[in-house]
Amino acid sequence: MRNNLVETLVGAVVLFVTFSFLYFAFNNSSTNSAEGSTYLATFDKTDGLSVGADVKISGITVGIISDHYLNTETFGGVVEINIDSSIKLPEDTFAKITAEGLLGGNYLVLDPGGSDIILQSGDEIMETQGSVDLLGLLGSFVSSGDSK
Repeated sequence: MRNNLVETLVGAVVLFVTFSFLYFAFNNSSTNSAEGSTYLATFDKTDGLSVGADVKISGITVGIISDHYLNTETFGGVVEINIDSSIKLPEDTFAKITAEGLLGGNYLVLDPGGSDIILQSGDEIMETQGSVDLLGLLGSFVSSGDSK
């Protein structure tokens, strides 16, 4: 009888810790896309960029990728960006998809320009650079060395 009581108490403590962790994780996650400004950007390639990926300015995370889809007319990858509404992006902002490393995922880098005209929420960032195929580059580098 005493073993059943101890096992029940240990199980209750484990459940309490689990629910506490889940509560903390949901309250501190940055996946809430209801707040902030939304912008669109069209890329030729969005390989490795997924919904929920970081959006960074000067190495600081300022938002997330809230959606991405194919433009069926131009066949470009359209990315919907949600960033902190206190950040005002100039019209000539440059968006680039960058890899975190050889094994890491991709994220979006915004490089604000110097224009006096500020983009409004819902506007499109016109200057973009798609993702780079690192394995393709490595393969072409290796095969170029074989021609000797």
